[in-house]
Amino acid sequence: MIGRLRGIVAYKAPPWLVVDVNGVGYELEAPMSTFYDLPELGREVTLYTHYSQKEDSVSLYGFLREGERRLFRDVQKVSGIGAKIALAVLSGVSVEEFARMVQAGDITALTRIPGIGKKTAERMVLELRDRAAQFGAGGALPTGSGPAPADPLSDATVALQQLGYKPAEAARMARDAFNEGDDVAVVIRKALQSALR
Repeated sequence: MIGRLRGIVAYKAPPWLVVDVNGVGYELEAPMSTFYDLPELGREVTLYTHYSQKEDSVSLYGFLREGERRLFRDVQKVSGIGAKIALAVLSGVSVEEFARMVQAGDITALTRIPGIGKKTAERMVLELRDRAAQFGAGGALPTGSGPAPADPLSDATVALQQLGYKPAEAARMARDAFNEGDDVAVVIRKALQSALR
């Protein structure tokens, strides 16, 4: 099920955020591409949502751009790929960059995304190449910029672990990317960009 959710940002710690809609808090999981542009706590936000219900769980995912939600859904249509890898894709590369990799058949670049091995990358190229041109990012909904968290290095390390990196690797990536004054989104973005090189 897909829809939109409009409310106040009540909590954010990648990959989780809570949006307060008239006193009801909705907990969502979101990719880093959404966290980079979330407004600060207490500010209004509108998210494109994807609701998933399985036998043993219910999940709600949020995206600032329709193109991100569309890619999240399309990637999961590939055999063997679930929500965790779909979020890792959106956290590691932009919609446009992913489309370029798939169209070019760049297996090496795709395997740099956590959770994607060579066979999964090959399936992605095979199953998504024809649709890759339609992955357009869509427009972002208006937002502000967020404040720096109390400990961006620790928060970035936790977020990288949530994306599938091993604890030692996540800590190293965050440390290498961290500069004094960076907020968590900046540290994560730099760490992921560095991992893809």
